[in-house]
Amino acid sequence: MTSDQRLLQSLKAGDESAFAVLIDEYGSCLLRVATTYVGSRAVAEEVLQETWLGVINGLDRFEGRSSLKTWIFRILTNTASTRAQRERRSLPFSSMNGSDDGGDSSVDPNRFFPPDHSRYPDQWSVGPTPWETPEEGLLLGETRGVILRAIEELPAAQRTVVTLRDVEGWPPEEVCDALEVSEGNQRVLLHRGRSKVRSALEQYFGAVDETVPAGV
Repeated sequence: MTSDQRLLQSLKAGDESAFAVLIDEYGSCLLRVATTYVGSRAVAEEVLQETWLGVINGLDRFEGRSSLKTWIFRILTNTASTRAQRERRSLPFSSMNGSDDGGDSSVDPNRFFPPDHSRYPDQWSVGPTPWETPEEGLLLGETRGVILRAIEELPAAQRTVVTLRDVEGWPPEEVCDALEVSEGNQRVLLHRGRSKVRSALEQYFGAVDETVPAGV
């Protein structure tokens, strides 16, 4: 029996500690994703509460065709999307695919290899110079703050994908399933978001090497 199956069995048996595990593991990430749809933390918290009720009421109907995590996040995105449309505050996630930033390139395209490059298609060709970090402990905290602030400033769709992929560590297929976006859209959103975060880091450290290709 997998960990998902054991957890699901405990949940169906009414084990409150199993439900607490879900809240501890996914609660903060669910709230961040809900905020992407509705734009208000207060409303996002209401969406999260509705999501947990949906989980409790739907446990007996869960057939295990996806992971428990993906199923919970689909409940959240459906709930958040419905709430957002009702309040006319947002669009479904599938309508956010890059349109919220005008489609402009976040980084000079010349800093990437072309799509048909034999070894590094679409990857960085010009990267940052080595960054001096004389006070590693302090800079680690400062750098993390720069990264998190840069993520928070991303357009909604990019912020959600980067958060799930790079903060929560989700694999791409789970992100696509949970958000119901194509692999291509997920890849584009992730690339744009990461590029903007990297630009923020470059500005913070003031180090860009225009002559040394990355990975060469």
